Amino acid sequence: MNKGKYFITTAIAYTSGKPHIGNTYEIVLADAIARFKRLNGYDVLFQTGTDEHGQKIQLKAEEAGISPQAYVDNIAGEVKKIWDTMNTSYDIFARTTNKDHEKTVQKIFKKLYEQGDIYKGKYEGWYCVPDESFYTEAQLIDGKCPDCGREVVWASEEAYFFKLSKYQDRLMKYIEDHPDFIQPEARKNEMINNFLKPGLQDLCVSRTSFTWGIPVDFDPKHVIYVWMDALNNYITFPGFDIDGNHGELYKKYWPADVHLIGKDILRFHTIYWPIFLMALGLPLPKQVFGHPWLLVGDGKMSKSKGNVIYADDLTALYGVDAVRYYLLHDIPFASDGVLTHELLIERINSDLANILGNLVNRTISMTKKYFGGTIGNFEKHEPIDDELISLCLETPKKVEAKMDELKVSDAISEIITLLRRANKYVDETTPWILGKDESQKDRLDTVLYNLLETIRISATLLSPFMPETAEKIFKQLNLEMGGWESVERFGLIPKGHTVGDPSILFARIDEAQKLQEVEEFYKAKAPAEEKKTPQVPELPQIAIDDFAKVQLRVAKVLECENVPKSKKLLKFKLDLGDQTRQVLSGIAKWYKPEDLIGHNVIVVSNLKPAKLMGLESCGMILSAECGEDDVRVIFADHCEKGSVLA
Repeated sequence: MNKGKYFITTAIAYTSGKPHIGNTYEIVLADAIARFKRLNGYDVLFQTGTDEHGQKIQLKAEEAGISPQAYVDNIAGEVKKIWDTMNTSYDIFARTTNKDHEKTVQKIFKKLYEQGDIYKGKYEGWYCVPDESFYTEAQLIDGKCPDCGREVVWASEEAYFFKLSKYQDRLMKYIEDHPDFIQPEARKNEMINNFLKPGLQDLCVSRTSFTWGIPVDFDPKHVIYVWMDALNNYITFPGFDIDGNHGELYKKYWPADVHLIGKDILRFHTIYWPIFLMALGLPLPKQVFGHPWLLVGDGKMSKSKGNVIYADDLTALYGVDAVRYYLLHDIPFASDGVLTHELLIERINSDLANILGNLVNRTISMTKKYFGGTIGNFEKHEPIDDELISLCLETPKKVEAKMDELKVSDAISEIITLLRRANKYVDETTPWILGKDESQKDRLDTVLYNLLETIRISATLLSPFMPETAEKIFKQLNLEMGGWESVERFGLIPKGHTVGDPSILFARIDEAQKLQEVEEFYKAKAPAEEKKTPQVPELPQIAIDDFAKVQLRVAKVLECENVPKSKKLLKFKLDLGDQTRQVLSGIAKWYKPEDLIGHNVIVVSNLKPAKLMGLESCGMILSAECGEDDVRVIFADHCEKGSVLA
């Protein structure tokens, strides 16, 4: 069953720091939609990634004393790690420092300039560094950024501008003709009333006051404004080509079916981005969905408030699927959701332990107890069965309808309704009483069969939202999960089927005990997060002549691979400019080979060769201990290979 193509994207995460649980909500939401569409018979392309240019990143890198590239490499790795921790099934992880992306963005900028949509001028106005956005005096709120509320700075510099006003009427008409283009409805009204109707001002699309960005190739003192760079990721990574030689993914999947973004960046995606596409003569995405925020207690997460929660901490405390379930079920379609540990514990106990876990465990256990795990004659049907079976057949249709509207929370509620009905069915049919009466054996067989079928259908429907839990349920059922057609029929488990062994999916949590555990968990993490300066034992002093004996050179990593039978060693082929070297380094615990290839590292080049695991190592790569059990290579990507450090 193939219902056609479906292309979903998230906004690309800005690499200024580690993403918190609010940022992570978006990738989990997109993953649930992508997984559901695959289950529902669609050919899905799911794209996410990182936005890696801009003044803020340049400043962060300078503060850290490293190159911007090294800085974004580290943060992009952190983002990818969290996305993977949350078990997200993206197909493309876009990074805007990708060279092909940069070249295509340069060509796009040049084309728009040559056709008169971009012109050179001078910018004077207020600039918000964190948001990479310009504002007029009238747009400021109490003299601060209207989007994030932070301080703005006065900027005056030569810049290129895009003629947004040229496309204003065309965009307004497009939104009127395509009522589902901006969703939810309230977001659309906000864009029309606050931005389009008052009139669009031309957009600054280049900067000269910093260098960390894609250069304008015909005027290299300018770098391309981060939004024109970042937004184009949606077409560059599938393979858009300015000359029309598009890649297969672009030809197959564009336009995107939905851009899933946070409501705070709706303006960029529903005004700037469609106008850029119109200027290029390209189809617009079918829908831009501005999802709500996840609040902690009663406020938006921020480091300044000290209320930031990270996904990897939550999953360590509660498990991946429990966190996924809460994010997907407890954040409404159009309004902000709230996360506290108390609410999370309550949801796990009520829905996952009581309703889902209890139903699965007692059904499998009773099948084992009364029939040795094997279902036989299940043909003693009674009228009380009809309501459960009917709901089993209606629920997939209801879930599909909700998911078509991206109402993920409502879709999950439909599944929970079915599970609740199944638990009520257990109480109505009293299988523990039927099990005491040999003459009721066929009836008991039928009751348990109906419950097993309900669990099979429910677990399949839950799989996009809780993939690991669905796998565990099917293991207990001793079945392979089917596709969408398997949830449209009741009665697919064959006669004579034997279930697996029961196991607890979600144990009930003692709230007081768990909150104490949470407090201790964060206390244990606090010293590492405060990044206190470690006490390093001092070695005997050396003279300058001793230090002068050490030659430090910059080398480019040409090849890197694991050393067989060694858990610690990586083998490098390094290019020092005038020669290549083989060097072994005991950093395999902290780096994968592909994370290092292409980077410049610092090497002690006159170290006496040594044999490690039977292989010769001619030098030593410099790295630093950055905390307990954390080692980081010192990259020198800003230096030419072969350079000698003085």
